Amino acid sequence: MPISLARFIRQMLRPYPLSIFVMMTVAVVWAVQTSLLPYMLKVMLNRMTADPEADPFGALIGPIGIYLGMSFTMSTVFRLYDYFVAYRMIPVLRKKISTTCLNHLLKLSHQFYQNSFAGSLGSKVSELVMAIPDLLQIVIDRFFSHFLALFIAAFTLWQVNARFALILAIWSLLFLSVSLLASGHLTRLAAEWSFKGHLVTGRMVDTLSNILTVRLFARRKDEDAWLIATIDEAKDAESALEWSYFKIWLLYGYGFLLAQCCNFYFLLQGRAEGWITVGDFALVLGLNLSVMEFLWQLTKEFSKFSKLQGRIRQNLADIMVKPEIQDETNATDLSLTRGVITFENVRFQYAGTDPLFQNKSVTIGSGQKVGLVGYSGGGKSTFVNLILRMYDVTSGRILIDGQDIREVTQDSLHAVIGMIPQDPSLFHRTLRENIHYGLPTASENEVIEAAKRAHAHEFIMQLPEGYDSLVGERGVKLSGGQRQRIAIARAILKNAPILILDEATSQLDSVTESFIQESLWEVMEGKTTIVVAHRLSTLLHMDRILVFDRGKILEDGTHQELLTKAGLYKTLWDAQVGGFLPDKKVDP
Repeated sequence: MPISLARFIRQMLRPYPLSIFVMMTVAVVWAVQTSLLPYMLKVMLNRMTADPEADPFGALIGPIGIYLGMSFTMSTVFRLYDYFVAYRMIPVLRKKISTTCLNHLLKLSHQFYQNSFAGSLGSKVSELVMAIPDLLQIVIDRFFSHFLALFIAAFTLWQVNARFALILAIWSLLFLSVSLLASGHLTRLAAEWSFKGHLVTGRMVDTLSNILTVRLFARRKDEDAWLIATIDEAKDAESALEWSYFKIWLLYGYGFLLAQCCNFYFLLQGRAEGWITVGDFALVLGLNLSVMEFLWQLTKEFSKFSKLQGRIRQNLADIMVKPEIQDETNATDLSLTRGVITFENVRFQYAGTDPLFQNKSVTIGSGQKVGLVGYSGGGKSTFVNLILRMYDVTSGRILIDGQDIREVTQDSLHAVIGMIPQDPSLFHRTLRENIHYGLPTASENEVIEAAKRAHAHEFIMQLPEGYDSLVGERGVKLSGGQRQRIAIARAILKNAPILILDEATSQLDSVTESFIQESLWEVMEGKTTIVVAHRLSTLLHMDRILVFDRGKILEDGTHQELLTKAGLYKTLWDAQVGGFLPDKKVDP
């Protein structure tokens, strides 16, 4: 279940009790001065009208001094407070929110990212970083301070006459009642608007990330129409929210007008009957105008608060989800000695589908080179992903050197496995940084040596910036073969004792592939290696080949042994044309 808004904010604020104390103290000072300054004005007016012939300087020097001193002090305090919040507290809070969200996202499963827009996730984190400090300031600088000011103002008005305090209380009660009754509805509308807005961002990023496909299929108009429809949904959600605010503000406006009419009636009546002085008149009118003004400000802040709250709740629900794959509380680091991988009665199924693996048991020995072949969807990638613990098995165990991979930390598991995927993803960083990612402690010479063994050094040196060349988002500036060579160099540098190759050379030309195959065989030496391949020619020298079909291992043996069995492997071998494996069954 996603973390609640209140709990998340408490976690973010827990390290900063002094900062919260300062904010609340300043809020109290502000609330007091909203009534104290009008009260000093009342004192001055009453002294001026009490004895018209008295020396005004002598009568007013005290109240004026207090008034000016308070005004200057408040101005200085608020300026220092603005500095404290803007330059000291808020940046630190934003950093904590950002790092907390990022750390949590890095713990989420592979499946989570398969079902999410990457651009939308980044947008949601950025929005949380900006919105939560804004929400905090609204709660303390607006709600807390203004409601405290209301209480103090009501007490001050009570000293003049209970009627004025009652008018203020009724108006405040109306404001609070409407606000509370509407808050749930407004928060839901704001959450819907936030969801639709992020959907626009996600779909826009998705379209722009696939701009070449859009152009090649001449689908720009379709994408434009699809995005416009999504934008219209976001616009309608925002319009519904703003219309609700308008109706609430209209109700506030009528209440404000009625309250002011009542105040003027009793002020004039009191003046006529002699129980209202000129100072009282100024105090009541001034306080009510001030109170009404910041109540109007509260309506605007309430609007902003509802929007922020809805958006924050939606973003937290999308980001702060419970990780599907977690380290056990007592998980230990994987201790690798031989690199033996064992599937022990493994059963696995994707959510909402039939079981793919049922009671699968197989062992890959220490230093063994094993190829995986079969039709698309046969279970090869799932087999590899289960070893990497991208998913947890439904039942059974996967062991590495006798250790259940669910009982070791994920970082220690991934540290001993080198992976070269079919479609490698690179960071939008330099080539050096992308290769260096395999082993952060590697020297410059080691990075270059890894690039040479992957036959990447030559094309890198032909680039204007060499190893300092930026590769673009996901490596878009490089060809598929160049990206694969960088991924191979990264894996060579990592030098993990277990190596997984998923069509690692599928995007290379034949000449380059032959050179890299030699380097890869050197890298595989002494390592437990799993090779997923459609080009069966790359598996000729494997110690074993596992033939998958619909989650079952139909055959297990060397290339020559499998050919003599005249089974599925031989069918695939005979059907291969130009080194590619068909995706459908071919009749022998």
